[in-house]
Amino acid sequence: MPPLFATNRLDAFIFYAVLLIWCIPEILISFMKRTTSGAKTNDRASRALIFVCNWLGIYAGFQLAFSYPSFAIPWYRTALFFAGIFLMLAGMVFRRYSIHVLGRYFTTEVAIQPGQTVVDNGPYHWIRHPSYTGALMTIFGVGLAFTNWLSLIVVMVITFVGYGYRVWVEEKTLVNALGDPYRQYMERTKRFIPFVY
Repeated sequence: MPPLFATNRLDAFIFYAVLLIWCIPEILISFMKRTTSGAKTNDRASRALIFVCNWLGIYAGFQLAFSYPSFAIPWYRTALFFAGIFLMLAGMVFRRYSIHVLGRYFTTEVAIQPGQTVVDNGPYHWIRHPSYTGALMTIFGVGLAFTNWLSLIVVMVITFVGYGYRVWVEEKTLVNALGDPYRQYMERTKRFIPFVY
């Protein structure tokens, strides 16, 4: 079975509209929120890897959903499609909120701003990387909207490789720059999901 958005015009409109609503701000953020002068960068190509993994994952998801219809999820397809759309939107909102809370410390490159401290309010009180959680929620939503097991798994694995590497680089940089306050913060918080991981 092909994805629902391949057989229903309304579903196609919804899927592509939400995908566009996600893509445009992400592209704008990647060009606008780079480091400021005086910041010490230690990105180690993680920004580029996230970009490649996100788009490669989505491209692979599309290809697999259409090339391997035998892996289509056969039950509750409409419910899964709309759960995917909901997760895409919820992930976008959560990511924007997390970026807003981080404020001037948010950049698309791993960098330490002058005078930077540990931010632990809002979603950062519970998890260390809520903007990545939001991005992964959105990607998971895209995978669900494909209504294909193979697409869902491949999309998540490919994108998680990018974010996993980014988190490794970022946490190492923050520990080196902020020292014990960040180590203590790491001990009491999870990376992506409160109380879980």
